[in-house]
Amino acid sequence: MQRIYLDHAATTPLDTRVLDAMLPWLTRGFGNASSAHDLGRKARGAVEESRERIARHLGAEPSEIIFTSGGTESDNAALRGIAPCGGLITSAVEHEAVLRCAEDLGCDVTLLMPGPFGTVSPDDVERTISDDTRLVSLMYVNNEIGSVTSLAAIAKVCRRHGVPLHTDAAQAAGFLSCDVNRLGVDLLSLSGHKIYGPKGIGVLYVRTGLAFRPFVLGGAQERRRRGGTENVAAVVGLACAMDLTEKEKDARSAHVTRLRKRLERRIRDTLRGGFIFNTPLNATSQAAPHILNLSFPPVDGQALDGEMLLLNLDLQGVMVSAGSACTSGAVEPSHVLMALGRDRATASASLRFSLGKDTTVEDIDTAITRLAGIIERMRSRRA
Repeated sequence: MQRIYLDHAATTPLDTRVLDAMLPWLTRGFGNASSAHDLGRKARGAVEESRERIARHLGAEPSEIIFTSGGTESDNAALRGIAPCGGLITSAVEHEAVLRCAEDLGCDVTLLMPGPFGTVSPDDVERTISDDTRLVSLMYVNNEIGSVTSLAAIAKVCRRHGVPLHTDAAQAAGFLSCDVNRLGVDLLSLSGHKIYGPKGIGVLYVRTGLAFRPFVLGGAQERRRRGGTENVAAVVGLACAMDLTEKEKDARSAHVTRLRKRLERRIRDTLRGGFIFNTPLNATSQAAPHILNLSFPPVDGQALDGEMLLLNLDLQGVMVSAGSACTSGAVEPSHVLMALGRDRATASASLRFSLGKDTTVEDIDTAITRLAGIIERMRSRRA
């Protein structure tokens, strides 16, 4: 049976070119980048050369780049580093890394509700920002439905009020510009494994001049902003992945855009109703090209079991994500879809297809054929 991977928003396969760049630093170049001897100096050189390349891609200075263990740590470091004692504005559709950290901070959190496309507007921020606001944190591309936030416009609001703006750009980096000056952001989080790089490595960009409080203590690494021995091979891999992403971004974006349009058309033609799209497909400027999220509302009062739908797809060789998170064995509705106004049954029966650079037309067609058969069987059993 053909196995079809359509879950690239969860993670991407490691590019073999990235692996090749990493291998020397996993074997003979094993030195600690903080050591003064030859192996350490070579490792330090690799880290700093990678930092410079990554900074160029972001339109930043090398000194503004902090290496972390991934997007979750970067989000936590941004919030804890800037807003532990003041007001925070964020939204109800953010990644859990932001929402759970905001809860834990114990500060005054303003949770903005999204509009119909799953984003908040500059006006939303203008209405809620105040002299007590220490940070605004809004996701660039929503990881569940793909909606794109108008960061540049929101950044203008933040600048007028002298408030830093943070964005989680993990889902944007593969397809959209992450130039921090064009976006106007003051902090930006990235994760290596979303762009065909290694897991366990991320970046937090912090604009020069911000008073930043370190989150991970215990060493002088990263200019005393993040303690811990640098993961040299992963840093090199992330730089290589970003090089390749910037070089191939236009081609990758065009490829997944064509495939997502085909996916949308195949769903409409094959399922013929009984579903709703959650991704804002009629507003192309507000949706990233690689994500398509849909839900299956109850039919004749009968809800579809989202967990069984996901399991049946996996048994048929189709790997996607549910629009809900599995916690302690119980499926909970997606907080993003609930914030969009979906009812509990609909939000619990959702699928996120996320496409990658190696996804094929055959992958799309086969996956939807299998999905249609599964939906038909599940609906007929409930009749």
